[in-house]
Amino acid sequence: MASKKIKKNAGEMSFLDHLEELRWHLIRCTLAVVIIGTVAFIFRTFLFDVIIFAPKDADFISYDILCKISNLIGMEKGCIGEGDLDFIVQSRKVAGQFNAAIWTSITAGIVVGFPYILYEFWKFISPGLYDNERKSSRGFIIIASLLFFMGAFFGYYVITPLSVNFLAGFKISEIILNEFDIDSFISLVRASVLAAGIIFELPIIIYFLTKIGLVTPTFLRKNRKYALVIVLILSAIITPPDISTQVIVAVPILILYEVSILISRIVVKREEKRLKKQQA
Repeated sequence: MASKKIKKNAGEMSFLDHLEELRWHLIRCTLAVVIIGTVAFIFRTFLFDVIIFAPKDADFISYDILCKISNLIGMEKGCIGEGDLDFIVQSRKVAGQFNAAIWTSITAGIVVGFPYILYEFWKFISPGLYDNERKSSRGFIIIASLLFFMGAFFGYYVITPLSVNFLAGFKISEIILNEFDIDSFISLVRASVLAAGIIFELPIIIYFLTKIGLVTPTFLRKNRKYALVIVLILSAIITPPDISTQVIVAVPILILYEVSILISRIVVKREEKRLKKQQA
């Protein structure tokens, strides 16, 4: 009864009530990640052999596709050469493989459980929104989840193989053998997937920034050239220092930026219509 009363009178909740409500949302999110992570840990052999270490294999589906794309833009460095992926992954710590299994399972829990985490976030903030704001934000969880998974797939199938290909094939001397630590390899895959997933949330971020008046479509269009520079810097950070790789990564981000401008314009037009109705 008490929890129902709090939800009904969300506007009258005290600071401590908000903290209590937030605590339960965080607990449920943590439980979801733990449950999914436990399942991932149970099937860890499949998780590592089929998913994590797949980009280590020259037969990985992305390499042939990326090679063709690189050739189309006049870059041959995107193709796998003989011995480019000639490296081994090793564990040099007693608990190295166990720790890798634990943290990779937690990451899997976060990625797979992302829609539920968004749902809990939405349940926390939605009582503070007006009815029209709730209606206009319908589909938020579905769209945000789709964008995140698109970004995660992009990170896994594009950024990860490009990074593995470049870094594993880069040599300063033939006498040095590439023997990568398991933590280093998994960190590369994890960072690529999560970073791309977050970057693909750009349209959602722009939507909310426009709703609160911090961003306008005019502002976004005027600063397009600066956005281009930022995108290229981001591409350079999350990918190896290779021009073809940066171009392949930068193009989808620029498309997302243009989509964000369109979304911002739609939000502004809706706000203008709503204000006209209130004045009429």
